[in-house]
Amino acid sequence: MEQMVQTFLQQMTLQEKAALCSGQDFWHITGVPRLGIAPAMVSDGPHGLRKQNDKADHLGVNESIQAVCFPAGCATACSFDRDLMERMGRALGAECRAEQVDVLLGPAVNIKRSPLCGRNFEYYSEDPYLAGQIAAAFIRGVQSQQVGTSVKHFAANNQEFRRMTTSANMSDRTLREIYLPAFEAAVKEAGAWTVMCSYNRVNGLFASENPSLLTDILRKEWGFDGFVMSDWGAVNEKIQAVKAGLELEMPGPCVASVEKVVQAVERGELSMEVLDQAAGRILNILLRRPEGGAKGTFDRQTDHDLAAGVETECAVLLKNNGVLPLTRQQKLAYIGGFARTPRYQGGGSSHINSFRVDGALEFAPEGTVYLPGFSTREDQMNDADLEAAVQAAKEAQAAVIFAGLPDSFECEGYDRAHMRLPECQDRLIHAVAQVQPNTVVVLHVGSPVETTWADEVAAVLCVYLGGEAVGKATDALLYGDACPSGRLAESWPFALEDNPSFLHFPGDEEGVDYAEGVFVGYRYYDKKKMAVRWPFGHGESYTSFAYSNAVARVENGRILASVQVTNTGKRPGKEVVQLYVEDLTGSANRPPKELKGFEKVELQPGQTETVRFELDERSLSWYSPSGWYAAPGPYRLLFAHSSRDVRTCAEFEWESGRRLPMTVHRNTTVGALLADPRTAAVLEPLLKEQEPQESSAAAREAITDEMIRQMLVNSPLRSVQAQKSYTDAQLQQLIDALQQAVDGPQA
Repeated sequence: MEQMVQTFLQQMTLQEKAALCSGQDFWHITGVPRLGIAPAMVSDGPHGLRKQNDKADHLGVNESIQAVCFPAGCATACSFDRDLMERMGRALGAECRAEQVDVLLGPAVNIKRSPLCGRNFEYYSEDPYLAGQIAAAFIRGVQSQQVGTSVKHFAANNQEFRRMTTSANMSDRTLREIYLPAFEAAVKEAGAWTVMCSYNRVNGLFASENPSLLTDILRKEWGFDGFVMSDWGAVNEKIQAVKAGLELEMPGPCVASVEKVVQAVERGELSMEVLDQAAGRILNILLRRPEGGAKGTFDRQTDHDLAAGVETECAVLLKNNGVLPLTRQQKLAYIGGFARTPRYQGGGSSHINSFRVDGALEFAPEGTVYLPGFSTREDQMNDADLEAAVQAAKEAQAAVIFAGLPDSFECEGYDRAHMRLPECQDRLIHAVAQVQPNTVVVLHVGSPVETTWADEVAAVLCVYLGGEAVGKATDALLYGDACPSGRLAESWPFALEDNPSFLHFPGDEEGVDYAEGVFVGYRYYDKKKMAVRWPFGHGESYTSFAYSNAVARVENGRILASVQVTNTGKRPGKEVVQLYVEDLTGSANRPPKELKGFEKVELQPGQTETVRFELDERSLSWYSPSGWYAAPGPYRLLFAHSSRDVRTCAEFEWESGRRLPMTVHRNTTVGALLADPRTAAVLEPLLKEQEPQESSAAAREAITDEMIRQMLVNSPLRSVQAQKSYTDAQLQQLIDALQQAVDGPQA
């Protein structure tokens, strides 16, 4: 391939190379028609194909072809199922081939820092490991059909407020541990063909002009071999962007931009070598396309059925006091317009012109009473509709309220104003729950909402934005034709004010400070020991599971772990076994636990299966100023049903000769030196030589042993000089001895 790329580059003119690095039009990469390299078509579509044939836009204003809308990212991440995501990806890849689409613009893997982000509905999770694993599986599926993906938005695109100019300001550790790993998995584990850079700045520098992101990390560290395209209109300065590692500016036509590149090369401002590198990377991907534009299949009904199956695995049963599953013989009341016309996708660039839409009402048992109750488009309900809904609920054996956020409440382009449902919906739920103990709430949302009524209702089923077949999936789950197995990919706090980003979201005109650092989502709530409405990883089932025989051992630098899981209930069901790592070494300020593995296992009643995991050193590591570091010492593996429901655990010792570097100086604290075994071995004998001092009874009462200890560990090394009556030369000898102890194997 490389030789072919070089051959084409030698035949291309400067104008052709510059044109190749800019879009031909809204949805096409230019290509080199003179040399037989046809333009390539790209299309939005993390959860469905949004191919536009006529008027093009990136906000979903104009119509696209009729396609199948799969569940959005907020739902699919809750599947915790790599195989399912790969199957969905294969279907979308086949649709792309059938429609001659060469690159699908997705998946979107940005971290859910705040529940208010307007685009959270298409993002996966607050957890980088989960987001990365789901993304990698999806990418493998799409690209198995010889269709590229463009993982987006690289990087730290976590809000819509000032999204084209804001600066996401954070530490290197925060960036590396939270906001980059999902992209890393997409590149390393799935080989994403392209990466889409975000609009925003990162620590003051536009993502499109950031050589640290686009070249040092993406290419040199991760080995990315595709090309980087801009989000639509994200290029600030084209020449600086090309130099930094951005290959393709979208959308086109970019007449002025192409001319800028030509002139920059002619003036020597941009080297031909850099332009050739950029053009070559684009060619490398264009030449991967199947010859003759081999077609796939696009059977909309088959894919619609698949969408229903996917959503059935994604919906999360948040609460159930035993009222679910319902029976089709019960006298039921369905309340809320989302029962007839569900909200099943978000607004903006991912909006799909759906093939068909299933509402749960069309599958309801005969005799079910239906009342709209409230508007599904705005916060509006009259007293008569409320009274009718309450009366119908009172006369039924169970009431199912289909609630959710209207389109106007969450959409690309702006962030949510608050975390509440429309006030009229909350009023209705409270009122119905007062008269009907068997009240079930079905939530159609793209992000968590405050649920002040949660303790009053019998059950809550969150279907998120479940795609066009959400009604069929909802029906299967309500009546027990399927057993719920979705798990929350994000924490649901009681109130917006509980969220760790609350004081620093969305920032101001200049930017936004990620002051919570690595403590995002459950990492924060667990550290604070703060109660949440529903924790990360939570999800109930119609059966039950028991964990036993947890094992963890280290072999050849790998951590091998296993646990036995038994279905102790009376129904077949799927359990998501979540593996968290707890660092017991005390080497850094870390979250109490971090997700580092998960497996979804299907079990028949009474069946037991051994679930196995394999972790590596990176699974234990935090990002230090010297890079990724796993301190030697004890660790605990937590085998859990959710982040707050740990079923069993196993401990192991990690052995490593690597240590973090340290520069010893006169103001290095005694505590830091005693905490490091290398320097502790030198310093402890000296401290033990100190003679105990006589003290009066009054002094002994005022000065405790703990006070003395704390004063010692917080004292600088120069304090030893005074205590020992060292000369400056003797203190320097001690510093040299301590530094020599440090200068062994380093991280």
